[in-house]
Amino acid sequence: MTYIEGFVCAVPTANKEAYIKQAADAAPLFKEFGVLRHVECWGDDVPDGKLNDFKGAVQAKEDETVVFSWFEYPDRSTRDAASEKIMADPRMKALGTDMPFDGQRMIYAGFAPMLDQRGEGATGYVDGYILPVAHGNKDAYSALAQTASTVFLDHGAVRVVECWGDDVPDGKVTDYRRAAHAVDGENVVFSWVEWPSKDARTAGWEKAMADERLHPNEREMPFDGKRMIYGGFAPVFDA
Repeated sequence: MTYIEGFVCAVPTANKEAYIKQAADAAPLFKEFGVLRHVECWGDDVPDGKLNDFKGAVQAKEDETVVFSWFEYPDRSTRDAASEKIMADPRMKALGTDMPFDGQRMIYAGFAPMLDQRGEGATGYVDGYILPVAHGNKDAYSALAQTASTVFLDHGAVRVVECWGDDVPDGKVTDYRRAAHAVDGENVVFSWVEWPSKDARTAGWEKAMADERLHPNEREMPFDGKRMIYGGFAPVFDA
């Protein structure tokens, strides 16, 4: 199973094209360093939350849009080696001289996939999630995720990925633990659902919410749903 590096950042909305261009310029280098897939998704349906949300996670301003992105590596050792190369390669330093966003507010971490289920079709829309889960509830969460992924795939999703925090650093300004309001004894989960289109996502969610498999009697949720942050994102780069 692959290893995931997940990113969330706030990009000035006016810098969208510059951000996409920078991703395209860097993609050949990331591939050289071992990245199997590089996806960048532009915030499209990112709601405000009562406790936390994607905007608060990266301290997004009124004129900024949240970006949800990830790298897929074959394993953690490839990712660790790539991180060293990215930091040392002069080509990467040159690309970073004129950043189209505030890197200090970007959150990033390494995640080990617990589940990666695939259906048929190409990716046209993404639901992204970050949530806190107690370490002791990992197995219960994984079981729930397995059921949910089957439901989503049955109702039109093309892929469901659930990742357990593996290398989640503390940040000076923002980080994943603060994004999810994680407390001692909890880890951070980074997950996403890929859909063929936004319309398919809307229809799929309506069917999934009515599916009895997601509503067993007296189920105790293995995480605090009030602290889960979520949003809909439109892919703008997929290499």
